[in-house]
Amino acid sequence: MAKDQLQVLNALDVAKTQWYHFTAIVIAGMGFFTDAYDLFCISIVTKLLGRIYYHHAGDAKPGTLPPNVSAAVNGVAFCGTLAGQLFFGWLGDKMGRKRVYGMTLMLMVICSLASGLSFGKSAKSVMATLCFFRFWLGFGIGGDYPLSATIMSEYANKKTRGAFIAAVFAMQGFGILAGGMVGIVVSTAFKARYPEPSYLDNPLASTVTEADYVWRIILMFGAIPAALTYYWRMKMPETARYTALVAKNAKQAASDMSRVLQVEIEAEQEKIETADQSNNFGLFSKQFARRHGLHLLGTTVTWFLLDIAFYSQNLFQKDIFSAIGWIPDAKTMNAIEEVYRIARAQTLIALCSTVPGYWFTVAFIDKIGRFAIQLMGFFFMTVFMFALAIPYQHWTHKDNRIGFVIMYSLTFFFANFGPNATTFVVPAEIFPARLRSTCHGISAASGKAGAIVGAFGFLYAAQSRDPAKTDKGYPPGIGVRNALIMLGAVNFLGFVFTFLVPEAKGKSLEEMSQETEEADGGEEMRQQARSEIRTVPVY
Repeated sequence: MAKDQLQVLNALDVAKTQWYHFTAIVIAGMGFFTDAYDLFCISIVTKLLGRIYYHHAGDAKPGTLPPNVSAAVNGVAFCGTLAGQLFFGWLGDKMGRKRVYGMTLMLMVICSLASGLSFGKSAKSVMATLCFFRFWLGFGIGGDYPLSATIMSEYANKKTRGAFIAAVFAMQGFGILAGGMVGIVVSTAFKARYPEPSYLDNPLASTVTEADYVWRIILMFGAIPAALTYYWRMKMPETARYTALVAKNAKQAASDMSRVLQVEIEAEQEKIETADQSNNFGLFSKQFARRHGLHLLGTTVTWFLLDIAFYSQNLFQKDIFSAIGWIPDAKTMNAIEEVYRIARAQTLIALCSTVPGYWFTVAFIDKIGRFAIQLMGFFFMTVFMFALAIPYQHWTHKDNRIGFVIMYSLTFFFANFGPNATTFVVPAEIFPARLRSTCHGISAASGKAGAIVGAFGFLYAAQSRDPAKTDKGYPPGIGVRNALIMLGAVNFLGFVFTFLVPEAKGKSLEEMSQETEEADGGEEMRQQARSEIRTVPVY
């Protein structure tokens, strides 16, 4: 850390928690609320899409999306998100956080509306149009990851920075919850208006023509919170750390933060002009590899491994919902009733497991640290995954299914009170300002690659070895038990790679990135900083 830090950066680091902190959390958090809503609401309407567009007369069961179509509809947004994280992460460091922030939000608004207006003469063309718009929706969502995390980290004080960034990410939980609630409200309204028979009683009448409006309304609703946030995002000033350290305009940084903090701040332009130029290394330089190479490896690998486990929850979610009676056999319901049941199940899971886990992280991240929470989360995820996998036959018996539900909920809880939150927080704290958004985007994109592996690779892998027992259209796999054992191993690897991630609790962003060192004695200070910022924290 520099002996004489810029006054504007020091003012941000030591600022007491103020109204502008909460405003920034809400503005950035509403983006994440929308992100989660848009990414997860598709799972509520997937079954309905199968009934509407892939019904075959005479089938004993309702129509379902073919495996390749289902993978495309559910996964194309992940592909767009991965691309958006890399592109907008890089752009945020080149053009500034604020200028790019508005672009991502408008893309989300437009593509949310367009997804609900997907058109075509055939089922294939409707699905193709839907996939096209959901890719670009994901592209906009991807930009929100590095930009929201970076903006919040650069606005926050060092004492409560972890809680503020985690609170932005925790809005995901409310987004998932809102998706379920919107699904409940829309399906209830249509169910009351069109009380149709079950598929078993009348296959054709069980899916009314008006059901086509249900999935469109649910998808389009995601545009509303994003649109409401746009004005406030555009009013936010550029972060002082970008303006001062990247754009090299200390006067503008001091002016912006004087208004935000309501204090007088000296510009100190001469400090920026005389700063050590040896710190201006690029992402692919030897200096970056020496200082931050292991850190970037740690953030990318842990996020990748976490998302494999986190998004593979679909493996046993259907068993849980069926076991506790939340979702009966599809043929005993009509199309809109099935949407209602799925939405209700998602809402209950979010309420009981997802949301509490996020806010436990917010409460404790600045008390026990990022490293401890991530290590603890991966440890318990490993334990519970193996506890589900090894005696898997035990859990399949009807009398033991409540225990299975509890184990599943605990696994999910410790994902959220653990690496699902910390992998988002840490990359926004440990890299230099000029590369912070880029490195966060790379880490997040690695996570989305893991999500694709978890959501789809393991969906195929978990199919029964017996071809007669596989889901319709899927080839035989290794079975759920073996898939769960593999996921337990994935979580253990996440535990191991966490030791590459440094602890940022209570330290300024410049102290973590070592980017404001002065030319005099620079190498000596770098050696001291490296000894203080250990990969494995010492308590």
